[in-house]
Amino acid sequence: MLKVRRVLISVWDKHGVIEFARRLKNFNVEIISTGKTASLLYKSGIPVKEVSALTGFPEILSGRVKTLHPKIFGAVLANKKHPLHLEEIKNFNIDPIDMVVVNFYPFKKMLKENISFGQMLEYIDIGGPSLLRAGAKNFRNVACVSSPDQYRIVLAEMEKNKGSISEQLLRELACEVFRLTKEYDSCIYSYLKNKEVLVWDLEKIVKLRYGENPHQKAALFRLTDKERVSFKQLQGKHLSFNNLLDLDSALLILQEFSEPAAVVIKHLSPCGVATDKNIYKAYAKAYRSDPLSSFGGVVGLNRKVDKKTAREIIKSGFRECIIAPQYSKESIRIFSEKKSLRVIEADFTKRIDAKDIKRTSFGYLVQDPDVVTIEKSSFRIVTKKKPTPKETKDLLFAWKVVKFVKSNAVVIAKNLATLGIGAGQPSRVGAVEIAGKNSLKSTKGAVIASEAFFPKEDAIKLIKKYGIKAIIQPGGSIRDPEIISLCDKYRISMIFTGVRHFRH
Repeated sequence: MLKVRRVLISVWDKHGVIEFARRLKNFNVEIISTGKTASLLYKSGIPVKEVSALTGFPEILSGRVKTLHPKIFGAVLANKKHPLHLEEIKNFNIDPIDMVVVNFYPFKKMLKENISFGQMLEYIDIGGPSLLRAGAKNFRNVACVSSPDQYRIVLAEMEKNKGSISEQLLRELACEVFRLTKEYDSCIYSYLKNKEVLVWDLEKIVKLRYGENPHQKAALFRLTDKERVSFKQLQGKHLSFNNLLDLDSALLILQEFSEPAAVVIKHLSPCGVATDKNIYKAYAKAYRSDPLSSFGGVVGLNRKVDKKTAREIIKSGFRECIIAPQYSKESIRIFSEKKSLRVIEADFTKRIDAKDIKRTSFGYLVQDPDVVTIEKSSFRIVTKKKPTPKETKDLLFAWKVVKFVKSNAVVIAKNLATLGIGAGQPSRVGAVEIAGKNSLKSTKGAVIASEAFFPKEDAIKLIKKYGIKAIIQPGGSIRDPEIISLCDKYRISMIFTGVRHFRH
């Protein structure tokens, strides 16, 4: 435990600092401060000693040098359990500082302002990072408060421990300092280098047995808690690298739907997706889309899993994982009969819009996530024949699904369920052929979605052969007029979305 007797406060962001200092005074803490912070605290009736009075040296160089002095850094860096340190600071009449409350000049924020290079340089903080790094190095003897968000946590700890702070919290505060200073310095580096620099602080959550294959080492990392969906494994074997990829695919697809929806994923691709009035019917439809391919797949449901749905999932064959927002007690009991089945409860309400990164031999490709959606009001009917209201619903359903199918991709759908999916084909007509052949039900009167435009008439001729009545696609080909003309000839309605969903 660290008893807090003496605190140095020097902050740019003064939000909450008056109340924080006032509460510190309740613990009979001596407060040292600088410049405007000291003035603010003094005017608020809080006794404070200015750093310049302590050091015997005024602020110089227009405020660039305030705290950079042996009487300050000696007080912050002294190890109270080191006899030589204690003797030295005593000889120089230095009293230890037990807490530093510091936040930085807003360099990142000022990047958005239209100010000169010389003005930007003035927003590079020197004393603040130096103080925090010194305190963090000596964290067993100094509490480092680097954000107003930490005031409540620190005060609660001091209330609990009668003015003291535990070593666990001291360590957590120190870790945050080094994360913060790394991010701050990277921002400055990027500015001076005149290049965008991405900094990824990836923290290991769990080591995995292996990666995509047994000879590949792997682990699950997180960037920050804000950029990951929280999940809990309720039963089953440890999650594998491939399980997590498939679970992610299931979650992303289901987040496209507000109505009850179910999906079966196999090797990152959906082999069955459906929506209905309740989750049981949605799953039954999704499974019947392709029972053969669903063997050993991952099941995703966007509603609470009830007893009836759980029984249907178990009856439908071997499954690696199930992911849903909630489970009834009865469903958990049913799933427990399959000891290896991984049952995952996840937060379906949280969407992660972090950058998408792919490694290549030439460097890392970084892009924004594909989060564009379309509504009925935003698409364009380009054929003479318009889709019926029922066909329109199926078209929008198929469009949401095809976004998550590997290119070249098409999805044939009917009654808000997939009939056939063609994925990862070198030609679009090949994708249409596979989707049609894979359909276990008649495709007559069905609709089809293509994630990119049709470059040739061959696919449309095949669509006609399958009895498909409506198409949804981005458009944008130089041969669009020919495709539209052929659809008019075949009495097929077609919608252009103006949005492409390549998935390489």
